[in-house]
Parts: sequence; structure tokens; C-alpha cells
Amino acid sequence: MVTLNEVVAYLDSHLEVARFSDYCPNGLQIEGRGEIRRIVSGVTACYALLERARELKADAILVHHGYFWRGASPCLTGLHRQRVATLLAADISLLAYHLPLDAHPLLGNNAQLAAHLGLTTTGRFEQGSLAGIACHGTLDTPLDVTAFADRIAANLGRVPLHIAGGPATISRVGWCSGAAQEGIETAAALGLDAYVSGEISEPTVHLAREAGIHYFAAGHHATERYGVQALGEHLAERYELEHISVDIDNPV
Repeated sequence: MVTLNEVVAYLDSHLEVARFSDYCPNGLQIEGRGEIRRIVSGVTACYALLERARELKADAILVHHGYFWRGASPCLTGLHRQRVATLLAADISLLAYHLPLDAHPLLGNNAQLAAHLGLTTTGRFEQGSLAGIACHGTLDTPLDVTAFADRIAANLGRVPLHIAGGPATISRVGWCSGAAQEGIETAAALGLDAYVSGEISEPTVHLAREAGIHYFAAGHHATERYGVQALGEHLAERYELEHISVDIDNPV
């Protein structure tokens, strides 16, 4: 058992929250009971995750996508009210880490994505909102396009949408979890064979074809599943807590 304040202070420091200008508040978003024995982790603080955490009698929920996003209404009405009311009634804390979790060199979404796909990081992108977050590196073994797509599907549990544009064999890869398709232009400028992200937009198709680089849209949820799991396991080991990872299916 550890206090909520101790866990929050550690996470804020370990993930270097103060370093990021983000689209949402990072850290403790909703305060519950003051002590933690059991943590439930998940990608997004949807109602299904809250209900499962309540069933599991969690003291805190750890997520990548929390609440209070920039530009969203601050009013506690409708579904937003239902979610917040559920947490308050159960006295469960909500801890959310967005860009700091994307960027962490060991526990972060992109570090974990690299580990699952057999990628070694050699550098990071320095472009716009992806600065210090998007990565580039090399595959442990060069793969043909089909084999690389199969590896993504096997490790992320989702068949990627592949836009062909690069060479027959893939060795040098760029990647950034979530909605980071904008990084494809920098990836192409670096001479990479392929770029992997979560989502795709209409212009991405033409950019991949014209720039001569493969693009793999592997799923926003799928590419961000493993960072929060790793962070939950890290907390469990550090503080001798019980950690339960709950994956709420999301095909996007």
C-alpha cells in the first residue's frame, strides 16, 4: 500500500510532465481515496473501463487518454458527467499521462512499440508536435513488405492498413503511436523505407506514394496499448501493488 500523493509525485517526476505542453492535464485528473493497493490500467478512460475497475475494486485507474481535453466543454453534463460521477461515487482516482507517456524512453508507447516490432531506436523526429516523440531506427532483421505487415498484425492484434510506396525490403523504419500520420514527410526526408503510426488521413495515401515510402496504419488503440501496461507493471513492482491491465477493444 502506498499513498496516492506519493504515486502521483513519482509519476509526474519520472515521466517529466513539466517538460510537455500538452492538449490535456497530465497527472491526477480526478482524486479518489488517499491510499492505493490495486491499480487498473487501460488505454482510454471510457465508461467500460471505469465499470470494470469498479468491479475489480480498484483504488486508481491509470490511462493514456483521460479527460479535460483542450477545446472540449468543461461542463459536467451528459456522458462526461456520467463518467466523472462513476469515479467519484466509487472513490477511484484517475491518473492520465498523454504525451509524457508517448515519449518515455523505456516505458513509453513508442519504446514499447519498438520492442514489440523488433525495432532498435537510433534517433527521434524533430518536427512540430512530434518533436522528441516520434522515432526512427532499424529492424532486427530486414523483412519484405508482407513479412513486416504480418509482424505488425501478430504483435498488435490488428491487421495494418498498408499503403505501398517504398522498396521491396524494409530495414529502416520510422514510427509514432496514435494519430501521428503527419510524421510521414519527415520519415521520407530521412530516407526511411517505412513509417508506422496509428491512424491515416486522406492526404497520407498520396504522400506515401509520391515520397516513395511505405505507410502502415496499425491502429491508434493498438499502437498505444503497451505503454500504459508497462507503466502499470512498473508501479506494481516499485510499490508492491496489484496491477490489472484491462484492454477495452477498439478497432480504430
